[in-house]
Amino acid sequence: MTSSGDGSWLRTLPPAGGRAPVLTRAGHRVLAGHRLSELVQGRPPGITGHQWSTASREGFDLVVCDEDTGRPVVAVEIGPAATAGSPEQRAERMKNAVSAAVGLPVLRVESATLRSADHGRRLVEYVLDARRYAAATTTPVTGEPDEPAAVGFREILGRLPDGRTGHVNDLGALARAAAVEAYVSRRLADPIVRGLHVRWAGGPAEGWSWVEVRPGACLVERVSVWEHRFTCGVDPAQLAEDLAAVALGERLRDLDAVERELIPRDELRTEILGLRERRDEFVDGFAFEHLVAD
Repeated sequence: MTSSGDGSWLRTLPPAGGRAPVLTRAGHRVLAGHRLSELVQGRPPGITGHQWSTASREGFDLVVCDEDTGRPVVAVEIGPAATAGSPEQRAERMKNAVSAAVGLPVLRVESATLRSADHGRRLVEYVLDARRYAAATTTPVTGEPDEPAAVGFREILGRLPDGRTGHVNDLGALARAAAVEAYVSRRLADPIVRGLHVRWAGGPAEGWSWVEVRPGACLVERVSVWEHRFTCGVDPAQLAEDLAAVALGERLRDLDAVERELIPRDELRTEILGLRERRDEFVDGFAFEHLVAD
C-alpha cells in the first residue's frame, strides 16, 4: 500500500457549529485542542491498525484552517520533547507517520519552558504574518535585474517598546529589554542576551539563548523548531533562537528559582565547541565561531 500524502484524507473543519476560534487572522481561523482523528477521515493507506489506533488519540494544541474552506493549513504543538524511548515518543512517531501519510502540515516547537496556553497564540500570529509578508515580497515589483532584494520579515527595523530602534519582528525583544532592566537593578551579571542557531540536515532547526546571571554562571534555554510539510515564512533556525530568548525571558521573571539550573560559562563554551565540531551535519554550516574565539 502507498501513502496518499496529498491532503485528500483531511477533514474540513466547519466555521459554523464548531468550536469558537482562538483567533482569526489573515484569512485563517485558529482552533484549539483537536485530536488527529478529528482531522483525518479514517485510517489512510499505508498505516497499520496499531499505528492508527495509537495516533488517532494523539492531539495538537492548535489547528490553523483556511477561513473560507475550513481546510487545515497547519497543526501546531508546543511543549517539551518526548523522552527518548518513552511511550510518548513512540506515540509521537506514529502520529508523525499518519500526518505524513495524509499530507497534514505540522509545526512543532520543542521547549522545556514554552507552552501553547501562554505562547501559542503569539507564535501563530507571528507565523501567519511572516508567511503573508513573504508571499507579498517574493514577486519582484519592477522586474528589473538590479531591483534590491526585499527585506526579510525578521529584518524589518522600527521603534521598539523601550524607544530604541531595532528589529520589530524579533520575538525575543521583550526578553532582551527585561535582561537590561534586571542588570540595571543588579540582578544579572551581564545585560546581553546571547544566542546561536543551527539547522540540522534532515532534522529540526535549533536555537540557544543564554544570559550570565552570576559571574561565570549562565541560564540557558534551547528550542527546536520542526517544519513538516510547512514553512514559517522566516528562517526556522532564527525563529528557534528568538523563541529560546522568549523562554529565557519567562525564566528571568523568577531568578531565585533558576539558581540550581545555572551552568558554568566554561561548560557552555564546551557545548558550543561540540556543536562546531558537528558543522558538517548542519545546513549552511556553523556561523558562530566568534562565540568560542580564544
